[in-house]
Amino acid sequence: MTHKILITAAGSYGDVAPYTGVGARLREAGHEVALATHDTYADLVRAAGLEFRRLPADPRTRAHRPGAAGEAQPTAPAGGRTLMRQAAAFITELGGGIADAAHEDTGLLLLSATTAPLGHHLAEALDIPSLDLPLVPGAPTGDFAPVVGGGRSLGRGGNRAAGRLSLRVIDRLYADATRDLRTRLGLPPAAPRTVRRRTEAAGRPVLHGFSEVLVPRPADWRTGLDVVGNWWPWHAPDAQLPPVVEDFLAAGPPPVFIGFGSMAGGDGERVSTLAVRALRRAGLRGILQSGWAGLTTRHTPEHADVLTIGDVPHALLFPRMSAVVHHCGAGTAAAGLRAKVPTVPVPVTADQPFWAHRLTALGAATAPIPFRELSADNAADRLAHALAQASAAPERRRHAAEAAHRLAAEDGAGEVLAAVERLRG
Repeated sequence: MTHKILITAAGSYGDVAPYTGVGARLREAGHEVALATHDTYADLVRAAGLEFRRLPADPRTRAHRPGAAGEAQPTAPAGGRTLMRQAAAFITELGGGIADAAHEDTGLLLLSATTAPLGHHLAEALDIPSLDLPLVPGAPTGDFAPVVGGGRSLGRGGNRAAGRLSLRVIDRLYADATRDLRTRLGLPPAAPRTVRRRTEAAGRPVLHGFSEVLVPRPADWRTGLDVVGNWWPWHAPDAQLPPVVEDFLAAGPPPVFIGFGSMAGGDGERVSTLAVRALRRAGLRGILQSGWAGLTTRHTPEHADVLTIGDVPHALLFPRMSAVVHHCGAGTAAAGLRAKVPTVPVPVTADQPFWAHRLTALGAATAPIPFRELSADNAADRLAHALAQASAAPERRRHAAEAAHRLAAEDGAGEVLAAVERLRG
């Protein structure tokens, strides 16, 4: 039976791209799939064979970025009240787009963590089922503190209390958007907390798109909160690395990848100079992925040992590296493991310190270097030391390879497909 499915996802590339893999898997099974997200990702969505529907508040064209539900977060320091105002404004703008994205024949909603608190109202208005598909653990647990705070343990009782507080903060962020959206949809007034508790009490399934290799499912989670494995961004089966990249790889030993995705905006020149200096002190070649920071080698002389690239699928590039240096977003952290290469974690904000520490605890990464510490006088030496450790230590590569073997046995997108067919069967 063919179902008309709408996936909604908002935020940075890492918040959106995994859903192209989910959508493609559903499409291959015969379902009609649309993905509602920002204009920035329209080509990515269409390339995966999915219908693109627009959501407002594109993070590439805004002065600020979302920071509501444990996914995208601001790249520059700001006060807590400022961040709350920015996040609430983003969510309010997003709410109107969520309502526009659904068509009358939509039969099922699949919701990212950022869009779920809005999508639940839409599902209620349309009287259709919905399925939450978060990329990070959000339900309170005694196992760890909320991941947006880095996951530093407060003890089992403290972790659960912090988790409940985190949900209440999210409720506050969605309050205005909820009011406006329910009015627009003709629904009776209801606070975000009321709708959230109603959803939790219904015991609806929630599928988490990460692997138990990094985060075992907490035993104190309710039935229906499942960890199913990563959803990998779609790329064409015949995709290849650009010739300039292949030529660079062939010209010497495997290089180190350095990239920060949608993080570190405005810091490109400084970070690029630091990265090249660290690579040379470690005696290593490198590939800098420009990303939103705009990493480049144009400010560094004689850069034949360093290449700057644009968007390239990590699934194709990472296995060719000796190590990877990145911000430790959930998807990028998993991609490094999947490629069987060690990581140098440089977390910036949000859930990134959580994933960085998980990689280190697994033995597949060096100790994290918080991005803010790259401004220190010894930053180049510290990064060079970490690069040498990651590239030369066989134990870290062995741990990464063991994790990759376990990841290969998982089928996260297949689990979503099975859940969809149970819901709509």
